Amino acid sequence: MASHSPNLECRMYEAKYPEVDMAVMIQVKNIADMGAYVSLLEYNNIEGMILFSELSRRRIRSVSSLIRVGRIEPVMVLRVDKEKGYIDLSKRRVSEEDIQACEERYNKSKLVHSIMRHVAETENIDLEDLYIHVGWPLYRKYGHAFEAFKVIVTDPDTVLNSLTREVKEAGPDGQEVTKVVPAMSEDVKDALIKNIRRRMTPQPLKVRADIEMKCFQFDGVLHIKEAMRKAEAAGNDDCPVKIKLVAPPLYVLTTQTLDKEQGITVLEKAITACTEAIEHHKGKLVVKEAPRAVSERDDKLLAEHMAKLRQDNEEISGDEDSEEEEDTGMGEVDVENAGSGITE
Repeated sequence: MASHSPNLECRMYEAKYPEVDMAVMIQVKNIADMGAYVSLLEYNNIEGMILFSELSRRRIRSVSSLIRVGRIEPVMVLRVDKEKGYIDLSKRRVSEEDIQACEERYNKSKLVHSIMRHVAETENIDLEDLYIHVGWPLYRKYGHAFEAFKVIVTDPDTVLNSLTREVKEAGPDGQEVTKVVPAMSEDVKDALIKNIRRRMTPQPLKVRADIEMKCFQFDGVLHIKEAMRKAEAAGNDDCPVKIKLVAPPLYVLTTQTLDKEQGITVLEKAITACTEAIEHHKGKLVVKEAPRAVSERDDKLLAEHMAKLRQDNEEISGDEDSEEEEDTGMGEVDVENAGSGITE
């Protein structure tokens, strides 16, 4: 392996070119008279072209509305001329299923590539050598190196100790002999394991459900608080449940967990407990959004929505005695404090 100025440029997969009818991830580089020139991100940025006729199934009124420089998206491979290096691509022929599968594969490949490149750079070795002896054999054995990396997080030796390579040496009689040795040095192996664990140790997912809850009975606010406590009591150490008031009568239930399915199950139980408690006092609970995993963007949008509602609430005088609040059955709930949990 190289000892100085390692080459850190390399495609993600063993094949130098994609297959026809395969969806690949591209970035638009330039728009010309006939079409758009793009880089194939998974194949070390080799060039491809999307003819304008392959942008859309419909009549094109504005090219800029369909494609623009810098955009990253999946497209379909139409033709590959390996001798001339020409790759023709289509945007209009890629289906929703193709897009989803391509994005999922690319996100996994991009993470694997980032880890491999970092190890090659810090250990001063060529990235392609690391792929030849480690990355691509793992792709062949596990279907995708990402799946192998997931196993390495907890059981690195099972995966990495099976990787070998052949080296040629001069034997005792001067004849060249072939020896089978580990695919990488202990230093490279340790660096790879360290980086995989740092980048791939599971992070907690946030699971959220949106509900509407009302109670028009006397002491309705107390009954709602009791139902909220029942919901939070349905959580456990692995999946603690929190319920927040957005604005009467809308609430959100959340939990954080490493297991998405477990988080969804716990929130479903919390909603059931909450429903039983409020219905006992002739109240009503409606699930507006079922439990699902949410992103940081979803959390940000919710926070912005809550902030706007609080601001609107502050701008309206006499909210405490308004007929609207009375109708929601919320009584004297403090929106500011209830936003962080149950108001005592």
